[in-house]
Amino acid sequence: MENPLCGAAFLKPETKQLAEPKPNQALIDAMTKSIDVSLATCWSIPDWPKWRDAAHDVKAYTLANLDKLLAQFADNLEAKGVKVLWARDAEDANKIVLEIAKENNVKTVVKGKSMVSEEMELNKAFASIGVRALETDLGEFIVQLTGKRPTHIVTPATHLSAKEVGEVFHEKLDVPFTEQHEELTMIARHKLREEFISADMGMSGINIAMASTGSFCLVENEGNIGLSTTAPKIHVALMGIEKLIPGPEYLPLFLNMLPRMGTGQKLTSYTHIFNGPTEGRKLYVVIIDNGRTRALAQPRHRKVLHCIRCGGCMARCPVYRQVGGWAYGWVYPGPLGIVLTPQLLGFEKAGKLPFASSLCGACSQICPVKVDLAHQIVRSRAESIESPASPAHSIAERLLWTGFVWMMKKRWRYNMAMRFVKIGARFAPLLPYHPWLMGRWTRGRAIPAAQKEGSFGKWWKKNHKD
Repeated sequence: MENPLCGAAFLKPETKQLAEPKPNQALIDAMTKSIDVSLATCWSIPDWPKWRDAAHDVKAYTLANLDKLLAQFADNLEAKGVKVLWARDAEDANKIVLEIAKENNVKTVVKGKSMVSEEMELNKAFASIGVRALETDLGEFIVQLTGKRPTHIVTPATHLSAKEVGEVFHEKLDVPFTEQHEELTMIARHKLREEFISADMGMSGINIAMASTGSFCLVENEGNIGLSTTAPKIHVALMGIEKLIPGPEYLPLFLNMLPRMGTGQKLTSYTHIFNGPTEGRKLYVVIIDNGRTRALAQPRHRKVLHCIRCGGCMARCPVYRQVGGWAYGWVYPGPLGIVLTPQLLGFEKAGKLPFASSLCGACSQICPVKVDLAHQIVRSRAESIESPASPAHSIAERLLWTGFVWMMKKRWRYNMAMRFVKIGARFAPLLPYHPWLMGRWTRGRAIPAAQKEGSFGKWWKKNHKD
């Protein structure tokens, strides 16, 4: 079945399930609870609006000076003995990571959570050279066992109930079935601890990078990132170019905002700051563009790069809560994906995504760094329609609206068109076949009958003589 949002060519095999319009109650419940907890935590801070303004200004300054700050960050990393590598796109990034693996004779990799690695489809790239890569974030670990993509950027397995997770563990790990949360966690912990000890290389993303010190920060609640980045002798960190801030003086601001909006916590259980490789170990940082400079070059889309990946917009979005993350066809779901995916992949692949929104504006109101997602969705719709390669670009639709405008400019044209509409509405139910858009509309709707009184103008004159 064709994905109603993205089109069959854009839909990955592992995302087909949620192309069906069937709400997932586990997802709805999880997102409702998540946003309630997050909002209560945020609004308990009197200065929360000021924090949002400050975070927005820091990200705006960073993007305005991104070239200089990236160079400063890279120079400071290299001065500490970190190997810095630059990737233009996902293909380049995969080549770089695979080359590191080959040079170091890597056979097994443990991975902390990284959305950039999802962009790269890194696990498939590793498999192509015989390297076994294992996700160590609990949600990512579960999703990897199912053979599907994450459905959320913070809680990737939130669409699964405890019973479903228990069934997956029973089938894939050959353990007794249980749906107790603590027991499920212990099963995953026992499995993963063995992997941390034996892995040849560890990988992570980067939550926040600091240009002036050449250091970067990772936050988590499970401890898997700490083990993935320190147990193996090689650590490779993947970073999108937008994850930068000028310096550590701004770090407390974002460490206060990210967990509050992402999980409803005041602070995550673990906060790791990396300042360089420890003795006897190797540290690589791969800085990845993958379409981000395309958004950076456009003032009307640049603000999407402010995003700190808290996932708040998804929890708040009524469309996301109903269809889930897979229905968006790629890595980033919800309002964020609607705006970011066309910038990263192009409108020829993701031109229908901007229309997967009710435009209620809740995403803009909730965003901790004040990304104007609702306005950017509208701008993306306009750009999608104007782009000849976009699936939303329709010559027939353009002609239809051109005709509508022509008709509405003159009263006599409007009256003539309405006469044809009345005739069409009267005889349309008698047609054996309803072609094209008319067929799509009438399958689930009855065509309204024309009023006997005639036009609205005649009705008004008759009933409002004064």
